[in-house]
Amino acid sequence: MYSFIKKNIKSIISKEFLFKNELFFRYIYGVFYLGNKHQCNICEKKLSAFVELDNEDLLCPFCGSLSRNRRLWKLVNEDKALKGNLLHFSPSRNLYRTLRKHQNLNYFSTDFENEFLADNKFDITNITQSDATFDTIICYHILEHITNDQKAMAELYRVLKPNGNIYIQTPFKEGDIYEDDSIVLPEERLKHFGQDDHVRIYSVKGLKDRLENCGFETSIMDYNTTTENDFYLGLKSPETVLIAKK
Repeated sequence: MYSFIKKNIKSIISKEFLFKNELFFRYIYGVFYLGNKHQCNICEKKLSAFVELDNEDLLCPFCGSLSRNRRLWKLVNEDKALKGNLLHFSPSRNLYRTLRKHQNLNYFSTDFENEFLADNKFDITNITQSDATFDTIICYHILEHITNDQKAMAELYRVLKPNGNIYIQTPFKEGDIYEDDSIVLPEERLKHFGQDDHVRIYSVKGLKDRLENCGFETSIMDYNTTTENDFYLGLKSPETVLIAKK
């Protein structure tokens, strides 16, 4: 139902108008989900249920957060990472709106392809900021789009402050990284990499190794079981997040 409503609204209303009035439209839809069984930890609305999407992900009807957004929000708050200068690549709109209002942050949002709400347009392989600028970087579902990912990792290392952290997530597979520079057509990339604008599929170990080759210390956060609190917050398992420290 949610996908049907979203598709039809997008067919008759411009993207600009939808972005500007998104929270109003979501509120009208979200009132049918009010309750006490769950809570979105980003917008803090209490819910009877999350919206189950076709891919079985769980969406907050009020702010549009997905499970991975809520997991990330929980993680950066537990790590006390929301301070100083934070660089956020292609932010989800729910986190963009929340982080932009955060009093302890100098928030740099960026989207190179003009597909997300963002205030800057940085090329991840050539970030126009000084060395050691950022205390925290969020790089979620970005590197699988970047042809020269190791140049991007070197840039992330350069602009991160000593002891700073980067929160990284991509789609993962078992075994080795799968990439092939000769695969360039969108339909072929969809077939091989799962999305028509992806250029590889990482393995967890393969991504960890590449990050460490650029100088990072990397830890792997594996979430393999759903706890009672995860159920309350609408967090899905399994899920993996890499944290790269300078």
